[in-house]
Amino acid sequence: MKTKNLIRAAAVASAILAGLFGGGVAAQAAAPTPPSAEDFSRVAALRNVSISPDGKHIAGVVSPDGVNGYVSIWATSDLSKAPINIGCGDRNDCVAVQFVKNDRLGITTRQLLQRGSDRDYIFRLIFTDLDGGKQMTTSGSQDIGSGRSASILDMLPMDPKHIIILDQTGGYKLNVYNGQRAKVYTTSDKFFREQTDLKGEIRARQTYGYEDGKFYFAQYIRNPTSDSWEEHFRWFAADREEKQIVGFTADPNVVYVRSNEGRDKSAIFLYDVAARKFLEPAFEVSLFDAGEVIQSGSAKDYGRLLGFSYVGASEEEYWTDGQLASLSKGLRKALGVKTEMVSWVDPATGEKSRFAVPQDADVSLNSWSDDFKFAIVVKVGPRQPAEYYLLTDKGQLTLLGKSRPWFDTTLLGETHLIQYQARDGLMIPAFLTTPNKDVYGAGPYPTIVTPHGGPWARDYLGWDGAGWTQYFAARGYAVLQPQYRGSDGWGQKLWRAGDREWGQKMQDDKDDGVKYLIAQKIAAPDRVAMHGYSYGGYAAMAASVRPNGLYQCAVAGAGVAELDKFRERLNQGWLQEFQRPTIAGLQPLDHADEVSIPVFLYHGELDITVPIEQSKRFVSALERAGKPVKFLELKKMGHQSSRWEPGQIGEVLRAVDGYLRTECGPGGL
Repeated sequence: MKTKNLIRAAAVASAILAGLFGGGVAAQAAAPTPPSAEDFSRVAALRNVSISPDGKHIAGVVSPDGVNGYVSIWATSDLSKAPINIGCGDRNDCVAVQFVKNDRLGITTRQLLQRGSDRDYIFRLIFTDLDGGKQMTTSGSQDIGSGRSASILDMLPMDPKHIIILDQTGGYKLNVYNGQRAKVYTTSDKFFREQTDLKGEIRARQTYGYEDGKFYFAQYIRNPTSDSWEEHFRWFAADREEKQIVGFTADPNVVYVRSNEGRDKSAIFLYDVAARKFLEPAFEVSLFDAGEVIQSGSAKDYGRLLGFSYVGASEEEYWTDGQLASLSKGLRKALGVKTEMVSWVDPATGEKSRFAVPQDADVSLNSWSDDFKFAIVVKVGPRQPAEYYLLTDKGQLTLLGKSRPWFDTTLLGETHLIQYQARDGLMIPAFLTTPNKDVYGAGPYPTIVTPHGGPWARDYLGWDGAGWTQYFAARGYAVLQPQYRGSDGWGQKLWRAGDREWGQKMQDDKDDGVKYLIAQKIAAPDRVAMHGYSYGGYAAMAASVRPNGLYQCAVAGAGVAELDKFRERLNQGWLQEFQRPTIAGLQPLDHADEVSIPVFLYHGELDITVPIEQSKRFVSALERAGKPVKFLELKKMGHQSSRWEPGQIGEVLRAVDGYLRTECGPGGL
């Protein structure tokens, strides 16, 4: 596959889904209007696209009405031919699809299930042929909160009929053509994270225990000679220095292990099983955490090293395979990806550097055929809902479809990776989205600070499906996503600096981000609000009780009002030592009478991660104290986005938007 052929193919063909989705985006009016809440709330028209190993078929999840989804399969030999469609039943949603063999699919479905007074979403795995005529359901447990549901452990590319599945009873070699299965492994409550080697044999698993009263995880590897399970290394929950096997090599005595032990950033090491010894790093990036090992899934060279991933501004690939490296570079040029240089100071070392970050959108290889003649390419970014392309070895690049063909991106904002200095000198990464300058001018702008959840999580430079950045940027707001201390994925120093600093230094980082934007004349000093969800909801509650005068209002989604209650939920097992000791600081419920700004809270009734009572108790306390508060309970809504119903994103956006415009501080934000 030659890059020059790829570059000649910059003029892509019409979308094969144009008829299905009404021909894409309508002609734009002279005065563009911001995307509506419904535009964000609709289920993607096309998602989860992949190609079969033999390159003959493409599958994806399709939703023409933005609510109901089904699986569609196209033949690459004739993309103009109508696809075969497979539904998931009246009570189930089609969530995801993947090829398990050339002519067999694995489809993940979702259903709202009730057992007594408990309700939750249950996910199942269905295997089917390409016309949906032969289906097998591997559901695992259907009881709410019980055990692990069935999952695919290994596709077994070298085996034309079988895959390995794992459920709460064991590992099974499943014939995806006739449904017969043979047990190859027995699960237990003590072992987890089973992994197969390149021969499809379960060779790794983890367990846990206590040593001198300290909780640890132990990595077991099955000896390739004696076939016995042997412990190889441990890591203690309290130390937070994880060791995880991330891949096997062709040598049964050498595996890849990712670890951050004694390091600020994770690296991937080679580990000698026979010698029980860590060897040199196979991959490391000085500024960011290493991610995964990327290996060939083709039967002809299964397991061959293709590259590694790491977590920079987004999830990035570093290709060691020359063909893929050249292809990736050519795709960026063909699809018009532009980059900008970012100046950076490592929060751990103070080392200064510069690196390139894609602007607006980037491209990636989603899947490819075994012979490399066909590949699925995805273009997506902060200003670009996902687009899917088919690439051939002839250099032809054809637009298959857009995830949101109805979307007018004219008024979307620009998102940049930035850094600012906290009051104690620690460098804080952040993503800043600013409005379209041609429409809203150069600022200062009304500004929303949007802390991520977790807090042991992070944001990425990508499309925000919840709309919490671009919905508001398109309406003239600047949006700051601070990667405050306590955020994971930016190195150990930034992560650990948040220990026992809830509502204190963690909150200072958010406030210092506001002060930075004010100094840069990006944020209007008297028009700043905070909107967060989960931990971000806690941060919004904390912002409402801190007397700094920076915020005109706070909007808290599914937030934690009582740290004591949250710690109770982490009072056993590994979390008791891993995270529980780090949770301390300001408890918003204890300071309800100190709230000095209006507060809006919303919460899903089916939330089992942060129970709705957390918001309700804070609301009651504010009402007793005579504080301005508004509360919205969202029916049939869980905590994670996978447990949100179609339309609920729009419901949240409309509610937050209306509140900011009319009830946030004097006269609205």
